Amino acid sequence: MTRVVVAVAALLLSILSATAQPFDHQHAEWNRVLRRHVVNDAAISSVDYAALQADPSGLRRYVAQVTGVSPTQFEAWTDAQRLAFLINAYNALTVTLIVDNYPLTSIKDLGGWFSSPWKKRFFTLLGTTRHLDDIEHGIIRKQFDEPRIHFAVNCAAIGCPPLRTEAYVASRLDAQLEDNTRVFLRDERRNRYEGGVLRLSELLDWYEGDFKRGDGSFKSFVAPRLTDDPAEAATIDSRDTRVRFLAYDWGLNDR
Repeated sequence: MTRVVVAVAALLLSILSATAQPFDHQHAEWNRVLRRHVVNDAAISSVDYAALQADPSGLRRYVAQVTGVSPTQFEAWTDAQRLAFLINAYNALTVTLIVDNYPLTSIKDLGGWFSSPWKKRFFTLLGTTRHLDDIEHGIIRKQFDEPRIHFAVNCAAIGCPPLRTEAYVASRLDAQLEDNTRVFLRDERRNRYEGGVLRLSELLDWYEGDFKRGDGSFKSFVAPRLTDDPAEAATIDSRDTRVRFLAYDWGLNDR
């Protein structure tokens, strides 16, 4: 009997070892989805939601990978691996929310007077049933002092910073975050300096406090990323520069 028990235990262990796969920190499945279905016009991205709805298999596989990660696995990763994971998870789950409810004209169509699309609990992450705000505000903003994430998480709207056509990865995370931040801030349709007035996307208004923590002041975060000219950056960063916020376009970023 003992031999039978040992044999069964060995068999179960071998099955578990064969099926257990480490998480892919290159996010290859998400990369394939992005490269196939996302197009960027400078700082504005568009997503082929219709094609994704017709064949969501790659998206489903990636979401299954993400939602299969345990809290113990997550805690064993580096800070960069965790942050890249959370950004990619947020973006993939946002795309999933749109695909599952497509067609629609805005992500806000999924909310109402007393509900928000970002408060819909439609997935499990790290062992807990969650909504999108849990990832951005409940985890990322609480655990990471990184204001540039506001230019990386994508809310499926035209006014959002672009959805990159590649996944965020730990080895290049800092460069990717900086690139997305600069690309968005230098898009004159949504951010520009003219006539002594700094006209910025409402996104900068909503999270102004985060940008102050990052670089000491709101304008000092924006100025060197808005222009390569040190003199112009100093002017933008001066107390004389007025700030006005431009209306956010909540139309769906649909190709």
